[in-house]
Amino acid sequence: MEIGISTFVETSPDVHTGEVMSHAQRLREVVEEIVLADQVGLDVYGVGEHHRKDYAASSPAVVLAAAAAQTKRIRLTSAVTVLSSDDPVRVFQDFATLDGISNGRAEIMAGRGSFIESFPLFGYDLQDYDELFDEKLDLLLKICESEKVTWSGKHRPAIDNLGVYPRPVQNPLPVWIGSGGNRESVIRAGLLGLPLVLAIIGGRPIQFAPLVQLYKRAAAQAGHDVSKLSIASHSHGFVGEDTEAAADKFFPSTQASMNVIGRERGWGHYDRASFDAARSPEGALYVGDPETVAQKIINLRKHVGITRFFLHVPLGTMPHEDVMRAIELLGTEVAPRVREEVARWEAENEADI
Repeated sequence: MEIGISTFVETSPDVHTGEVMSHAQRLREVVEEIVLADQVGLDVYGVGEHHRKDYAASSPAVVLAAAAAQTKRIRLTSAVTVLSSDDPVRVFQDFATLDGISNGRAEIMAGRGSFIESFPLFGYDLQDYDELFDEKLDLLLKICESEKVTWSGKHRPAIDNLGVYPRPVQNPLPVWIGSGGNRESVIRAGLLGLPLVLAIIGGRPIQFAPLVQLYKRAAAQAGHDVSKLSIASHSHGFVGEDTEAAADKFFPSTQASMNVIGRERGWGHYDRASFDAARSPEGALYVGDPETVAQKIINLRKHVGITRFFLHVPLGTMPHEDVMRAIELLGTEVAPRVREEVARWEAENEADI
């Protein structure tokens, strides 16, 4: 069972002071957070790609490369790479470079992206949203499989037996599929035999169990070994020494972020009652003391079937020292609890078979 962190490197206004930190400051903070995550034994760190003022990381591979030279063990992934509006050749080259710098710790999490700013920025039509992703994923996987590539498609110039370099340490370079819970994307990942990441940021996590089963059925039907497939979840959360204090720290920036996005997408107002319902045992917020957060992750493993968990922190802008402490607690107290209990549970299940 792998435990890690994901971040969108946000630079939204501080909810208490109204101040907005520079992109440069937040980027330097994130590198410090990744280095700490490595030191406290976390397994993976993901950086999301965005192209708007309130997010600092438009190039996750560059951010991760800055941390790669200062870390030893932690895996480094995008979360996600907006593949639909990018060039798969450059995506591969960027992450192959990261893989070399980190000596084999890079991953790509490919997704359509839930924000659309990158499409007009790079000259793509949103009407081609699905077609772009399918075509570019096909090219990316071909580059991962072979040094020399021959490929043609509708939205990019053809490639005729050309090499793509550098080649990564890992063969192949891992590519995960990020999904918000769309049935088609889950089935696609299964048919391709690719690891899956589910964004579980609302509702009841147990409701994602049928999607995991759908993914596994699709993989089995395509002839893939289901036992070797990895399934991750990405959920908002925060760890503190005390559950109520942790909730009080995490709520203000969470509310501000959810309402900014909500106004753009027509969601209802996000209030403290919504927040408290989401951090209940059945909800999708992982907020509390180490034992509380650990038990929710353990339940997600047992009832949904995930093998990797990303805690997304911070949501919005929080004090750097609070984020660092949450990372420390996740690595030193939450992760050991989860790994021990999951290992015991899996051993018992094997014995019963």
